[in-house]
Amino acid sequence: MERRKQGVLLMAYGGPNSLDEVEPYYTHILRGRKPSPDMLQNLIERYKAIGGKSPLNEITFAQAKLLQEYLNGQQPTSTESQIAVYVGMKHWHPYIAEAVERMVSDGITDAVGIIMAPHYSRFSVSEYVRYAKDALEKLGNPIKFKFVASWATHPLLVQCFANKVRQSWSQFHPEVQDKVQFVFTAHSLPMRILEQGDPYPEELRRSCEAVAYEVGIENWTLAYQSASGDNWLGPDILEVLESLARQGIRHVLVIPIGFLCDHLEVLYDIDIEAKQKANELGIELRRIEMPNTAPLLIAALAEIVTKAMQGIEDGFRFETNVA
Repeated sequence: MERRKQGVLLMAYGGPNSLDEVEPYYTHILRGRKPSPDMLQNLIERYKAIGGKSPLNEITFAQAKLLQEYLNGQQPTSTESQIAVYVGMKHWHPYIAEAVERMVSDGITDAVGIIMAPHYSRFSVSEYVRYAKDALEKLGNPIKFKFVASWATHPLLVQCFANKVRQSWSQFHPEVQDKVQFVFTAHSLPMRILEQGDPYPEELRRSCEAVAYEVGIENWTLAYQSASGDNWLGPDILEVLESLARQGIRHVLVIPIGFLCDHLEVLYDIDIEAKQKANELGIELRRIEMPNTAPLLIAALAEIVTKAMQGIEDGFRFETNVA
């Protein structure tokens, strides 16, 4: 009988590990076209403001390590039955194709691919799957893959975010806690996805509703952030803050529901840019702690992997690389 070897591929956006890596990283995002000097300098300044690098890579590898330990803690002690967890980045090393090559070299025969962005969009998430499928095809499709396309409302993920909301909400002064407005945020995408019937906005809405219900809040809204140009999904977080200020709202808790860990879009766009706008408007703005390596996030990933390997679609969707 053929021996099967299982693996997991965590796919994340990637980020520069130093200021020297910003230009090649940016060039890859632009599909090989070098950024203009002004564009490059602007991004470098943003990374300087958060410490000179992205923490995303380190956090993703830490998540992978914890997930591997969690999965194998539930498996027999034989090394033959252990599940190996790999990391592949969309825009930086190790690229998704590099991770797939390593999995093939290690003899992986069956694998689950999870994008560390739980809300599906054909514009973004599907690209991760395509990169992995292209790499597999070049190698002769030696691994039977199941790609998790969406896990936006997984109960453990919802619980993880809900816990973070409760924790940060409690940090407001007791006298103003009932006056706090909750603002969920996610990365904006081009408006044209609406014409294509993309499920991204609906997946975000369902995520927000699930977390709000779990926490027991009704005064929330969804805003977008980090738009790369005009004609992108809105309203933008900065516009929402201005609107809330006009309504007399003076206390806001930001919940970056579209992200799972600290990186530029959280540490700069919210912690620096949005907070500066809030200060100008006289708003006390706080942000929840990101899931990062929270036990509930790791448990959610582990349950998804286990059920995907068993062929159970329960609260998430997956697709394969096998016709």
